[in-house]
Amino acid sequence: MADRKPTLSFIGGTGDLGSGLAWRFARAGYRVLIGSRAAEKAVQAAADLRARDGADVAGMGNEEAAAAGDIVFMTVPFASQEGTLAAIREAVQGKILVDTTVPLMPPKVTRVQLPAGGSAAKRTQAFLGDGVRVVSAFQNVAAAHLQSAQAHLDDCDVLVAGNDAEACERVVGLAGEIGFKAWHAGGIENSAVAEALTSVLIFMNKRYGIAGAGIRITGTPKNAA
Repeated sequence: MADRKPTLSFIGGTGDLGSGLAWRFARAGYRVLIGSRAAEKAVQAAADLRARDGADVAGMGNEEAAAAGDIVFMTVPFASQEGTLAAIREAVQGKILVDTTVPLMPPKVTRVQLPAGGSAAKRTQAFLGDGVRVVSAFQNVAAAHLQSAQAHLDDCDVLVAGNDAEACERVVGLAGEIGFKAWHAGGIENSAVAEALTSVLIFMNKRYGIAGAGIRITGTPKNAA
């Protein structure tokens, strides 16, 4: 049916970011698939989400989840980015892949360390090729906020970057369905801003004792209702 909600897959979805996003989308009525390198870990994470809200969630291996999802979210640490992309490359061809990767390099996670090529998302697009519409988003949202029952998260705007405008607007709309104000912020190169900003926010959390600093975009668009 034309109005069917897409199935959303979360690769590396057992971590704090992936499970938080998965829960919010499941609560919004989406069919959600949790992926993990260890399928049994994903199955347990899915069971936990079902027990929490009775949501429509299933767990499986990363490759299987990537193949079964209509839109794929990659929510893995930077150190796992390359290996994960290699594992799911064929399965995501023709799809939108939402890359949440932040190039954090422990122990200096408060220091901006962008990778060769300019950004993690740009590396993802180059590796997967033009057959995948890579969209960068959700880097600046603290995992604790994702687990909150609060319907609208007014202090955590989401910057969305990618080379395909329609795919970016699709992700902007998805973010809005789970309580975020999201903004199309330009081409995939502009993902470097959100990725770098994550280290800045982590520093500010530590320096000022903030429980998950976020950003807000000020001003009102001319076409706002």
